[in-house]
Amino acid sequence: MQTLINALPARYTGRFAPSPTGPLHAGSLVAALASWLDARAHGGQWLVRIEDIDTPRCVPGADILILQQLAACGLLPDEPPLYQSRRGAVYQAALDPLIAAQLAYPCACTRQDIERVLEAGGKPRPRHGELVYPGTCRHGLQGRPARAWRFRTENIKPNRPSALATRAQAAPDSVADPLIHWQDRRLGAQQQDVAQEVGDFVLKRADGLWAYQLAVVVDDGAQGITDIVRGEDLADNTARQIMLQRALGLPLPRYLHTPLVLGANGEKLSKQNGASALDLTRPLQALGEAGQVLGLPAGLSARTPADWLQQAVALWGRATKIER
Repeated sequence: MQTLINALPARYTGRFAPSPTGPLHAGSLVAALASWLDARAHGGQWLVRIEDIDTPRCVPGADILILQQLAACGLLPDEPPLYQSRRGAVYQAALDPLIAAQLAYPCACTRQDIERVLEAGGKPRPRHGELVYPGTCRHGLQGRPARAWRFRTENIKPNRPSALATRAQAAPDSVADPLIHWQDRRLGAQQQDVAQEVGDFVLKRADGLWAYQLAVVVDDGAQGITDIVRGEDLADNTARQIMLQRALGLPLPRYLHTPLVLGANGEKLSKQNGASALDLTRPLQALGEAGQVLGLPAGLSARTPADWLQQAVALWGRATKIER
């Protein structure tokens, strides 16, 4: 299962990557706080990336509000934020060698096309609301116009040991074992058969926008991210991202998926189900509530967010451990 990769940088680098579809709420603060605490507890740097590639869903000014909310809670990035909407050329430069290596291919299928093929084959339709792509266009478009680009999930092997190629020289892997294994720092041993459970996934959408999976992997590699700390709802993306990291010759980061904040309906708290924006007038209370979700004790004696964070970093550092 192990693929030879470029080694992770010695220094810890973490990130928080919100989508500017609205202000931060209690659930997103938990993810931001966990990533910040983990970086600080391990002597690393903490970055903020604005994931604004899905432009139709982005709210004007939400990025500024998010940065203000983080600052009010004492969560200040070590570098200016990176905006994905400005990085289309970088994503294209990552897609091109995948195409050349036949690891990415054009797809003409609509959602209705995929549903019809799955139904005809007697396969279950939704997977967490998604459709498992049946590989219809894997061997050609059959005269239909291309709409999207997909990643081929079958049979990927490394072209060369990483010791023989710098990151700039590294070609995409030629063919990966679809059963991906990884160790989550909180959830433990994980695995997923991407080909069976997801299918060939989208890298560039039919509307011309870049897909999350490609953008996040390219940006994590470019920013030297060693540790990804994010909500448990995103754990399902990990195997696809590992496949892309391998194919592009990028280091594999460590992963830690945090508990979710649930709404009154028992579902993940989100903007879609009416989560309220964080109250910037009470950042200390917001930090305390987020800390309890992460297992930190309630009632830390602090008068300012900075005081609270200092205590929380010490507690987090004693409770977490990274094997290097």
